[in-house]
Amino acid sequence: MIPLLKKLFREETNNTLIQLLRYTFVGGIAFVVDFGLLVSLTEFIGIHYLISAAIAFMAGLVTNYIMSISWVFNQRSIKNKSAEFAIFGLIGLVGLAMTELIIWSATEKLLFHYIVSKIFATIIVYFFNFSVRKYVLFK
Repeated sequence: MIPLLKKLFREETNNTLIQLLRYTFVGGIAFVVDFGLLVSLTEFIGIHYLISAAIAFMAGLVTNYIMSISWVFNQRSIKNKSAEFAIFGLIGLVGLAMTELIIWSATEKLLFHYIVSKIFATIIVYFFNFSVRKYVLFK
């Protein structure tokens, strides 16, 4: 069992399923940062939920980038780290636009609570982000 755990969590890999598993952990941590900041800014500071969602998403993006390049993806398509982060961020901005649209639609049109809307948006954007980042930046 230990060799399997080592392969899943410690060794470098280009196996998409192992990367997806790791990205799930990274995404979970980034989600905690994102979600925690969203709720804190909205509920405790009183910032509008869409502004809070944008700020929180960006904090989650930075968390996700740092962990992704250090643990999830071994091969990089772009050698320039500034350009790589810019593209990673651009993909994140598309994800942010998707997140905002889903949260707004689900909250304002379907009358879900913004937290339920955020969870729904997170699931959709998670798969979008992994797929695009894997095949554009880390193939």
